[in-house]
Amino acid sequence: MEKRELGLIEKYLTLWIFLAIIFGITLGYIYPEISKILSSMSIDTTSIPIAIGLILMMYPPLAKVKYEEMGKVFKNLKLLGFSLTQNWIVGPVVMFFLAITLLRDMPAFMMGVILVGLARCIAMVIVWNELAEGDRELAVGLVAFNAIFQILFYAVYIYLFITLALTNLGLAEGVSAEISIIDAAKTVFIYLGIPFIAGVVTRYTSFKLKGKEWFEKFLAPKISPITPIALLFTIVVMFSLKGEYIVELPYNVLRVAVPLALYFLIMWFATFFIAYRLGVDYPKTTAVSFTAASNDFELAIAVAIAIWGINSDQAFATVIGPLIEVPVLISLVNVALKFREKFYGIKA
Repeated sequence: MEKRELGLIEKYLTLWIFLAIIFGITLGYIYPEISKILSSMSIDTTSIPIAIGLILMMYPPLAKVKYEEMGKVFKNLKLLGFSLTQNWIVGPVVMFFLAITLLRDMPAFMMGVILVGLARCIAMVIVWNELAEGDRELAVGLVAFNAIFQILFYAVYIYLFITLALTNLGLAEGVSAEISIIDAAKTVFIYLGIPFIAGVVTRYTSFKLKGKEWFEKFLAPKISPITPIALLFTIVVMFSLKGEYIVELPYNVLRVAVPLALYFLIMWFATFFIAYRLGVDYPKTTAVSFTAASNDFELAIAVAIAIWGINSDQAFATVIGPLIEVPVLISLVNVALKFREKFYGIKA
């Protein structure tokens, strides 16, 4: 397998996000009138520039998903069932309990963290899997599955875990948790459905007109930078509205970071060792582990902004997702390679 190297943006994404936060806060502090400018470009609570940015953020990963290879994961139904259980039952439940346990006194942050847990990864997991030399075919198939499942069930999960669960447990006092499944579905359609349709059309039209190789080697690399650029643009705008976070920022980042970091570690290690005990080989174990531990933070950010607003604490919590996920998952790549030698006897 040709070993993939991290690009400049991917390798230092945590640094870029941190710098974008600082730049946004500084911009808002120096030019406080920026909030009025953004408000003038809004329809109801939706900022048009941000909506465009968020849709563009989701477009490249959805165009690069290899939907045509989804059927390959049916080669091992037992492993597929295990992966889907980890992604769509265990993962959301683990993040939910971490959030309500560690952020009970900060319900808005709690909701943002839960949103991250509900959004299964469809982009960066390919990067982590390639770096750890996992099974490329399996990872691609699982990503395609997650993309389809996300479109079908993400709105339902938002309603179940936030509207019903938090309200019935009395954990949403003082914060709006009454999100109808219709409103959630509309939001998911805008920020996931539109880029999904655009991505599928782009992918298969390119195949027909120019061929698959042209898309993979030319167009996909060209559109890839759109995602981090749109993400950083969104973060700058968000934090330009949060001048008051200059003092509170380190404390709030730490509070949100703890459940997120625990989630990534718990899901990765638990999935890896269960798969190992089931007798799954290293490449497949690695692919399943990174799929279970990774999250689609782009979607979580988009939905949080659409539902609660760009300057909400829920949106702030989702932005911390990539800030924590990138360094933790890069570290787990190194752990995976060490485990490969320790448990499977495969040397680099």
